[in-house]
Amino acid sequence: MGQAAEQAGVTRKAIRTWENKGLLPPAERTEAGYRLFTADDIAMLRFIRQAKTLGLTLAEIGDILDLQRCGAQPCGRVTQLLDTHLAQIDRTLTELGQLRTALLAARRTAETARRSGGDAVVCRIIEASPETQR
Repeated sequence: MGQAAEQAGVTRKAIRTWENKGLLPPAERTEAGYRLFTADDIAMLRFIRQAKTLGLTLAEIGDILDLQRCGAQPCGRVTQLLDTHLAQIDRTLTELGQLRTALLAARRTAETARRSGGDAVVCRIIEASPETQR
């Protein structure tokens, strides 16, 4: 397993996890129970590693592999998954942009809020922020 992990650029733990999740095909084993890795197994490990690098989950990778093993071309499914992940990243970037704007506004009002009189429930900086005024 160590040699296979090294060749594929993954950890032994990853291989065990992927095997337990059914991502690797059933393997031939030695009499001692050790898995025998073929060139195809190494290629599969590399595929899984690359899919994970693209942000695909193990469940999504499993779906792709199931399609391929059933003789279907999984590239259409891969395109759908990538589009879904891209849309999620776009939503996250939008939310992060909104958060950054709110933080900048809070920071700009921090000095004024700190100097202003009056009681604060916890902290005038947060309570005086434009986002909390809504």
